[in-house]
Amino acid sequence: MLTVDYEKLQLQAGEIVLDLGAGFGRHAFESLRRGATVVACDLAWDELISVGNTAIAMAEAGEIPTGATLSTANGDATKLPFADNSFDRIIASEVMEHIPDDDAALVELTRILKPGGIMAITVPASFPEKICWKLSDEYYAPKSVGGHVRIYTADELVAKIEGVGLTPVDVHRAHALHSPYWWIRCAVGPHRDIDDHPLTKAYHKLLVWDIAKAPAATRIADRVLNPVLGKSIIHYAQKPGRIPVPLEPTSTEKEPAHVPA
Repeated sequence: MLTVDYEKLQLQAGEIVLDLGAGFGRHAFESLRRGATVVACDLAWDELISVGNTAIAMAEAGEIPTGATLSTANGDATKLPFADNSFDRIIASEVMEHIPDDDAALVELTRILKPGGIMAITVPASFPEKICWKLSDEYYAPKSVGGHVRIYTADELVAKIEGVGLTPVDVHRAHALHSPYWWIRCAVGPHRDIDDHPLTKAYHKLLVWDIAKAPAATRIADRVLNPVLGKSIIHYAQKPGRIPVPLEPTSTEKEPAHVPA
């Protein structure tokens, strides 16, 4: 299940992509299938191992285009282990709401994005998220260790994006059908096993079926409901400028040939 719209991300084969907070790799794998050089970055070692193993299986199954590669990196979003201007595209999906110092993370992401590059940042939309917070204080930090630490308003995130020098270029919402699922989970206890309650069990089966089959009826319902109920809001932003292309030295700039005395 993808949250980022790759047409809006404008990813091209051969470009270098960072999937920050990659988790189990849904966006990393899609980027890989599209021919990118992918770096999946996360704090969780076990998830990075899983991502690496899945990429190996994809290669063995012939699912990866020639030239596309995936590597993993263990890193903190506020202190990323990458050089300036390293990535053509960056995906930070459902990550920023977990980071106490989100401003520092945005500075780092902007630093490593190439001039002209595009970043996709997805966070929980404020309306569905506020309901989750009201239904259970075990859904968010501090009771939920590593959980959400803030609710973003649309204007707040745009201001932060502009504050680090990025230019917002597009925005949309996704996963409207997932909002009621999370409201149910919060109401019955967000840390209970999904199969522990008939409502969460039934709704989860519906979502799995929808993801696997993608029937027209639910796709239409999702699109119609997204502007109001979309669980995630996705912002696309571009770093101004272009990386200068080194010029070939002119004849006067070249080292002069040795002339015998």
